[in-house]
Amino acid sequence: MSSRLAVNSPRFGVGVGHRALTACRLLSVIMLLVMGGIHLYLVFHGVGGLLGKLFVLNAIGALVLAIAIMVLRGQLLSLATVLSLLFMVGTLVPTTLVVESIGTIILAVTVALVLRSRRAP
Repeated sequence: MSSRLAVNSPRFGVGVGHRALTACRLLSVIMLLVMGGIHLYLVFHGVGGLLGKLFVLNAIGALVLAIAIMVLRGQLLSLATVLSLLFMVGTLVPTTLVVESIGTIILAVTVALVLRSRRAP
């Protein structure tokens, strides 16, 4: 099999498909942007003060991490996906619970695929 189609991991004996990894990265980016967008929406619709400022920082952080997931490779991609997962889990609020729960699952799968692909020879 071509290394572009699958990255074989001797530890797990299973290949990580390039398309599967790309799809998970894209879904992760979408979920980060949706989560950040929801926090920004909340700022424009009534959340003010310190919490509003933190929500703006959340939106900026989500954008930065989304860009990082799309452009980084190798070890930096591993770091970006793990940080994104922690970021998504750490920002749960009732309004975004569904989006962030789905995003957490998608990012967990993406982290597993990225880390598995890094172990390839």
